[in-house]
Amino acid sequence: MREVVCALCDTRQPVAASCSNCGVAFGRWFCPICVFFDDDLTRGQFHCHFCGICRVGGRENFYHCDRCGSCLSVALRGSHACVDEAMKRCCPVCFEYLFDSVRAISVLPRCGHVLHQDCLSALLQRGSATCPICMKSSVAPAQQQQLWRSLDEAVAATPMPEEYAAVIVPILCNDCGARSSVRLHVVGHKCAGCGGYNTRRV
Repeated sequence: MREVVCALCDTRQPVAASCSNCGVAFGRWFCPICVFFDDDLTRGQFHCHFCGICRVGGRENFYHCDRCGSCLSVALRGSHACVDEAMKRCCPVCFEYLFDSVRAISVLPRCGHVLHQDCLSALLQRGSATCPICMKSSVAPAQQQQLWRSLDEAVAATPMPEEYAAVIVPILCNDCGARSSVRLHVVGHKCAGCGGYNTRRV
């Protein structure tokens, strides 16, 4: 867009924050790079020169991660797993393009894959606590340990029928990659490497 037409005085003019003829402001927020106007300043608009687009949420709440290729919450600075250009792909749950989405995102702690916060919440509510891309655990370590303890208790409280009690199965851990052989159990199979239950039979 190179020109705008003022809705009040009908003057056609180069893009600017206000009308060159009558002086009315075209928007309380104006970005000359994106040619973006907005009247709702509560959205906390700011332009990121590295991303090349305007974002919302307040500049003070975000920083640009060069490796991930996008702005992330300052709470993640120095503590998240980076994936090259992680934001320049679609959310694996709803398939909305993440880079220019205005919805809050989550960076998964183990793998660094990104999805919307509400999509992650929906997965967790359905009992899925793994990354939909790589199958690594998607919950924080403290939550994960609590989950593993509850599964330990469930395994102990659920004896297998006698004909299956001695059956050994090979498993692969989705989190640490360790292979081990464990007793077959209907509740889950505990990794001999990291002690987690995010495993699959191989």
